[in-house]
Amino acid sequence: MTDQSDVAEAAIGISQRLYDRLSETIAVIEDMVARESPDLTTDSSLLQLLHETVSANVDAYFSAIRHNIPVADIAAPPVALEHARRLAQRGVPVNALVRGYRLGHSVALQLVLTEIRSAELEPDLSLSVLGAMSALMFGYIDEMSQQVSAVYQAERERWLESRNAVRALRVREILADDSRDVDAMTTAIRYPLRRTHAAVVVWYPDPGVDRLAAAEAFVKHLADALPVQGSPLFVPADSTTGWAWLPLQSAAGAAVVEQIRTFAQNADGEPWVAIGEPLPGIEGFRRSHQQALAAHTLAVASGSSMNRVSAASDPGLGAAALLGADNVAAARAWVAEVLGPLACDTEADGRLRETLRVFLRTGSSFKAAGEQLHLHVNTVKYRVQRAGERRGRPITEDRLDVEIALLLCQWYGAAVLSSQDE
Repeated sequence: MTDQSDVAEAAIGISQRLYDRLSETIAVIEDMVARESPDLTTDSSLLQLLHETVSANVDAYFSAIRHNIPVADIAAPPVALEHARRLAQRGVPVNALVRGYRLGHSVALQLVLTEIRSAELEPDLSLSVLGAMSALMFGYIDEMSQQVSAVYQAERERWLESRNAVRALRVREILADDSRDVDAMTTAIRYPLRRTHAAVVVWYPDPGVDRLAAAEAFVKHLADALPVQGSPLFVPADSTTGWAWLPLQSAAGAAVVEQIRTFAQNADGEPWVAIGEPLPGIEGFRRSHQQALAAHTLAVASGSSMNRVSAASDPGLGAAALLGADNVAAARAWVAEVLGPLACDTEADGRLRETLRVFLRTGSSFKAAGEQLHLHVNTVKYRVQRAGERRGRPITEDRLDVEIALLLCQWYGAAVLSSQDE
């Protein structure tokens, strides 16, 4: 009969080897959950929460093995509870949340089994270690599923009872279904859907006392400063982000976008704002919102204060949002492949990238690039030449790839750049 102390010692060794490759272990689990349960990754903020939730749960499980902590004594990681709350606020079904834990359980069990096989233990010891680790894993997942489900249900009930919840549900229905009666929906949400609409997304990345209230107050003050044709519509996307629409005159255009931008840039509290184009009717209501969401996703992914206020009409933003929306990590790897050392996150390389980007955009005109950048023509020539040297091969070989990579660098910043020691 296998000695239990030997089982415990071997299990600790197995868990330690997996823990030593923690980032790899987390990535494998996260990729499976994200691929098989897409409801959990509908935007970059949920994707980040999923990553941190997987990380925290993996760490807690391995800690339980190493320190012989009973499952009943383990509290769900705080980030896992916040993940559940955020999903409840977004209306993601609780089944998707629980399924995510089951998928993670399945992948983690396979990783443990692979590691046990590679350890080449005695057959009886291998079976005993697998049994012990899988029993603890099942117990852990079962306990965590119950805890996050309870938090989800409580948050869902609270959210549905809030003052904007019913209105927000109707708005989500309008965004998801183009067959609804416009006049009936106008009455239901108390907003003129037949007008021209400029959609905005408002959020505050830094924790505050009442960020959602601040976002709503910002939209109200913004509407007071614009020639709106009725009251604005504001609904909470979750506890950190607000969606809003401004009803405008039919002739509203780019000038309104610039008014919104200027107001946001000068607003107290420095809210982050993403702006859609003014578009007419219920189709415009949806499309302007989609544009604002794309700008929001890009700003969150980049984390750069340069994107604190952005608009869908900003040159290159729409393309950059589409190119990097699904996987910023993949975009970062591709940028490094295309630009080589020129993709380094340094001030000097940043100047070279910006000069090269403007040079290519102005039709490879040194004079036009110099005028736009306020640089002497010879300085532009030097930087373009130096950018090619840093890249390691001529720009003419794959100019389109270079332009796309530079566009991603412009909008995503450090999120797609390489550190100097890579």
